Amino acid sequence: MPKTKTTPALPPKKRVLIVDDHPVFRAGLTALVNLEADLAVCGEAHDSIQAMTTLEKLKPDLVLLDMSLPGKGGLELLKDIRAFSPRTLVLIISMHDETLYAERVIRAGGRGYIMKQEGPEKIIHAIRRVLSGGISVSESISTQILDALSGTKSGSSSVSALTDREFEVYRLLGQGKEPQDIARVLHLSIKTVDTHRMHIRQKLGLRNATELIHHATRWVGEQS
Repeated sequence: MPKTKTTPALPPKKRVLIVDDHPVFRAGLTALVNLEADLAVCGEAHDSIQAMTTLEKLKPDLVLLDMSLPGKGGLELLKDIRAFSPRTLVLIISMHDETLYAERVIRAGGRGYIMKQEGPEKIIHAIRRVLSGGISVSESISTQILDALSGTKSGSSSVSALTDREFEVYRLLGQGKEPQDIARVLHLSIKTVDTHRMHIRQKLGLRNATELIHHATRWVGEQS
């Protein structure tokens, strides 16, 4: 009897976990990813707590992570994901300009940064690039990161001069959070938060706590 040809098995789809606090945007991303033959959304989460629980349960290949989440922000969650599951790839998708966050994201172990304003094709391209082992950032940000790593980047008194932890404290202050709230969200002591606030004031050239609050509030408003 003639041998029947067998269809080669397709490789398993890469599994994507979407973490974003906007249900409509999550639904749109899910639909976009699921249209691709090689990709599938395995789960969704709306905050850091649900994200870590879902990550442990589903073990996705890639986490598509929003930068702005309620409570613990995307940068801190990225670090938690990297500590818990170093093999899990993380691609940040955000409404914020990449010049504000992309370098911090790469330093924290993220594999890329793409803005929500980009078209569907660019988002899918970024996902595939990260899944294939690459890093997905714009050319200008790539140059900025290389300059920083090579030590050719000049110092600055702007927000970019803050450490990641100082930056998170600054961001939360700008959102109207009290020091005790910041300590709880970032799992720090009040004394440590106060130390970060002092260092932030020094780096930004601000004279007192009132100027710091005004500066941070204005900065957060400019990013929204």
